[in-house]
Amino acid sequence: MGKDVIIACDFASAQDTFAFLDKFKEEKPFVKIGMELFYAEGPSIVREIKARGHKIFLDLKLHDIPNTVKKSMHVLSGLDVDMTNLHAAGTKAMMEAALEGLTRPDGTRPILIAVTQLTSTDEERMQKELLINATVADTVLHYAKNAADAGLDGVVCSPLEAGVVHERCGKNFVTVTPGVRFAGGDVGDQKRVTTPEMAKEIGSDYIVVGRPITAAEDPVAAYRKCVAAFVD
Repeated sequence: MGKDVIIACDFASAQDTFAFLDKFKEEKPFVKIGMELFYAEGPSIVREIKARGHKIFLDLKLHDIPNTVKKSMHVLSGLDVDMTNLHAAGTKAMMEAALEGLTRPDGTRPILIAVTQLTSTDEERMQKELLINATVADTVLHYAKNAADAGLDGVVCSPLEAGVVHERCGKNFVTVTPGVRFAGGDVGDQKRVTTPEMAKEIGSDYIVVGRPITAAEDPVAAYRKCVAAFVD
């Protein structure tokens, strides 16, 4: 599987999103549409960005009872996205139901991945607040194995965990990794972070990069810097 850089388009409106995407005259970056933008603009934003020629990761992190997630994924299967996700904490039954709902009558579907632990969660909070009495690494690996057993294509994890996820679940099991920053960059609210170069070395398949690109003085140059470090 080829590596790619996904830009997190965490904007509040279609206007802001298209003002950003219009800066790209040569490339058509893979973009992530998250909850803020999707809730603000609805399915139309997905269709409009897709019509412009971009691949789309629809990042809604579904987590509910299996039947609700199955029906929701069936709705999302009608949008021409390339990747979508759910929370692995919803159990294998929920993940299996999601896969069933997402698969179209002709057998096609977007890539389906599961969120393991958010990159804003550190081990202390996970243990004290969530009462998960295991290490972050062990929890991520356990959730990843559950996702693989349920038939999903991969997981969202931090770049630091991508290598061990591949070791446990196979080289074709996709790792999508947020928490990527340029060396010396502001980490914001992320806890488990690394650089594009290190993410490539550790084994990430896709890196999701937001503010280091979207808030850069020259977003196109920042995107190209990311691609050069991670893909080329």
